[in-house]
Amino acid sequence: MGQRRGLLIIISSPSGAGKSTLSKRLLAWDPDIRFSVSATTRAPRPGEDHGVHYFFHDHADFDRMVQQGQMLEYATVFGNSYGSPRAPVEAAINAGKDLLFDVDWQGGQQIRASALGKHALSIFILPPSMKELERRLVSRDQDSAEVIAGRMEKSRDEISHWSEYDYVLVNDDLEETEERLRTIISAERMRLSQQPDIMDHVRTLNREYEESR
Repeated sequence: MGQRRGLLIIISSPSGAGKSTLSKRLLAWDPDIRFSVSATTRAPRPGEDHGVHYFFHDHADFDRMVQQGQMLEYATVFGNSYGSPRAPVEAAINAGKDLLFDVDWQGGQQIRASALGKHALSIFILPPSMKELERRLVSRDQDSAEVIAGRMEKSRDEISHWSEYDYVLVNDDLEETEERLRTIISAERMRLSQQPDIMDHVRTLNREYEESR
């Protein structure tokens, strides 16, 4: 059969539920999965390159791209805009490459509602308990008690959107959760919308049948 179309893999979770670790494992598992490079209006930081870490644009250029429908999703955070440019995503889909999106539930909602939404695969990662989620945040030893409390409050809001996703996994065991993610992605790659040559194959089967009669 011919080349499949790529998936837009949206993995969301509250902070501390394991999204970053699982995403890194998926990238290491299969070279056909890569991170989607976002566009932003913020200035590049030392060591960041255009088109590698981000696509850097000024505000006017970013707004123009939004108005022309060139962004699959976008949001403004602390005065700077972030979004997923449509052109490189479309190119990846057609090349059979899967893109992993680091977006929240709102970004995921915009991607699923976009013109490329039929290629989206959305997965929400839940913690085994709120107590365990807080323990993980505290064990990082990166944030103050006030910041952690804020993250816990935000987590409750994010978790409320679990039912909007195609799959929901409870990350009570990292190895098992990774295995379930691999299974989901492997199966979704065979979804009819991801196999553009199936119709041609069916036509060939019908032609062979007619010719054999």
